[in-house]
Amino acid sequence: MQPVASRLPARKHRSLPARAGIGLKPEHFRAILDTAPDIGFFEIHAENYMVDGGPFHHYLTRIRERYPLSIHGVGLSIGGEGPLDEGHLDRLAALLDRYQPESFSEHLAWSSHGGVFLNDLLPVAYDAATLERVCAHIGRVQDRLKRRMLLENPATYVEFAASTMAEADFIGEVVRRSGCGLLLDVNNVHVSCTNHGRDARDYLAALPLDAVEEIHLAGFAEDSDGAGAPLLIDSHGAPVAEVVWALYCHALDLIGALPTLIERDNDIPALPVLLAEARHAERILERLQPAAHGVAA
Repeated sequence: MQPVASRLPARKHRSLPARAGIGLKPEHFRAILDTAPDIGFFEIHAENYMVDGGPFHHYLTRIRERYPLSIHGVGLSIGGEGPLDEGHLDRLAALLDRYQPESFSEHLAWSSHGGVFLNDLLPVAYDAATLERVCAHIGRVQDRLKRRMLLENPATYVEFAASTMAEADFIGEVVRRSGCGLLLDVNNVHVSCTNHGRDARDYLAALPLDAVEEIHLAGFAEDSDGAGAPLLIDSHGAPVAEVVWALYCHALDLIGALPTLIERDNDIPALPVLLAEARHAERILERLQPAAHGVAA
């Protein structure tokens, strides 16, 4: 299979600044416009904006005038066995054309089967057949969107016994064959490695780190499995844990300063709380890249 990147047009897209950003939530629309916080960028979930009009677009249009934007998809089902939903892809293309985000990303997961959409991001088997399918799906997405997409490493709780490749090796081969970039979710690394008894730093070292263009940080919930072993849940409902901050620092030592998103999708706190977490990430970034920051136009 030829790398998909070779088929992409020469059109250039702007990049996110190497700063900290937060997920854009409707609870914070008015406060953001009223206070114009000094933040690197905002990120939205594409599926929340796949309509022609309404208040979400009203506020996003105004916020987009002031800030860089990342769009993160959760519904393409890149790892699914069936073909991509072309209607969904068309709506996604229209959204990206409308807002021209600096970054677009999706998950290494599947969420639909036989015309049924499952509200979850489910794991894939790491084998030759899945590799071929995932690369073909990414190729179709990149051709349709006319841009390079970023693929996010998953948070997983179970694995397929039939897998023939390690997850990091599988991701590396997807990046090599498809020409996509990598969204490094550091919380997902910690969650998955804890759940499967692996070393998170070894996992990081095995990834194609030169392809990373954005980083995600989030909180997790703690549980235990049937055998009483620790089980972490990628809940996005808590502050970033100290162990994830430490792993983030290690990742930056390996790859340098990159755009970093604070994700919070459940138990949404007040805007100043999220801005404080973003500022903590920015202080870490500034150690690697000292600079005076202002609100991006």
